[in-house]
Amino acid sequence: MEKNNNLSQPAPDVDGKKLFSIWKILLPIAIGLGVVAYMFWRDAENENLAHVWKSLEFTPRTWLGVGLALLFMFGRDFGLSWRFRTLTNRQLRWGQAFKVDLLCEFTSCVTPSAVGGSSFGMIFLNSQGIEFGRATTLMMATLFLDELFFVVFCPIMVFLTPAHEIFMSGDSALSHGLRLTFWLVYSGIFIWTSILYMGIIRRPGWIRGLIGKIFKWRWLRKWQNSAETLGDNMIATSKELRARPFGFWVKVFGGTVLSWFSRYLVVNALFLGFLPQDDQWQWVIFAREFVIWVVLMVSPTPGGSGLSEWLFSEYYGDIVPTAGMALMLAIMWRIISYYLYLGIGVAIVPGWLRSTVGRFRSKGAKQSTQNKSDNNESGES
Repeated sequence: MEKNNNLSQPAPDVDGKKLFSIWKILLPIAIGLGVVAYMFWRDAENENLAHVWKSLEFTPRTWLGVGLALLFMFGRDFGLSWRFRTLTNRQLRWGQAFKVDLLCEFTSCVTPSAVGGSSFGMIFLNSQGIEFGRATTLMMATLFLDELFFVVFCPIMVFLTPAHEIFMSGDSALSHGLRLTFWLVYSGIFIWTSILYMGIIRRPGWIRGLIGKIFKWRWLRKWQNSAETLGDNMIATSKELRARPFGFWVKVFGGTVLSWFSRYLVVNALFLGFLPQDDQWQWVIFAREFVIWVVLMVSPTPGGSGLSEWLFSEYYGDIVPTAGMALMLAIMWRIISYYLYLGIGVAIVPGWLRSTVGRFRSKGAKQSTQNKSDNNESGES
């Protein structure tokens, strides 16, 4: 009997037009600019935003803050690239690992936050020479590590930060909404991480069977094939990861922590550069980033566009002196942490698509020729 090995499964055919169509790139830009324009119009009734912009002094400290923000974004990319290198046993070179990281980030920019860049990560890894089945296994591992980061550090940050500071003071609707949304989403993350832990570390067969039973229900039956694939991937992931030593987990989780902390520190760097009088708020600024990113996980817009700009300016509004200044900081934050990656993706994706789609089609043609040859030989015999 031939054994079905999930690690050697073929890569799917890639349709570049569907994967990265122009409207997927333009939509988040349009949403983000639309929300920013509305906020400019709204705040213009209360203050002169042109005056706010002119009041921004680009001093050496300001440029230091912007430089640190860019450095922290590089730290984010370094951490994730290091994680890809470790997960693949250094099969990926640094350049390849950075390319996979940038492609995943670009995908996160053009897909809803709930989907994320990892949904296409196995295709990106496969394009760099990693077998598709193994690439799927590795992306399951990265998903688990990212979720585990939130499960571990969110309660720590909430415990170490007074509630009226991390969730804003007062009884405003925003404060109550943030608190409720944060804990609801965190509960979902905790449950999902527990399922991933059981599925890829402890009891993959049990979880696979449970998923199979659940998706046999009539109203879930149309997702049954996807659920079975998820179960198979958990089995394959478990076989590879359970054999890894403790030092391996320290390295990959260390890369995960480095990447997320670096992403969060971008905001601290901007506050440091533009609002030096608020240095005493640096811990609160950092802690609130955990709340922002947990809330953005349920954003229906691509890359959290629109919601990110609004949430940032409103959430940090009690720290920043004016609403106009908060909006300016929100725009700077999104340029460095979002639009920069959107631009990088636009630059590298066309070349990646040409090489990858061509390679997949070449493989498909060879496989088709081989199948015809096998069929002819079988017919002659």
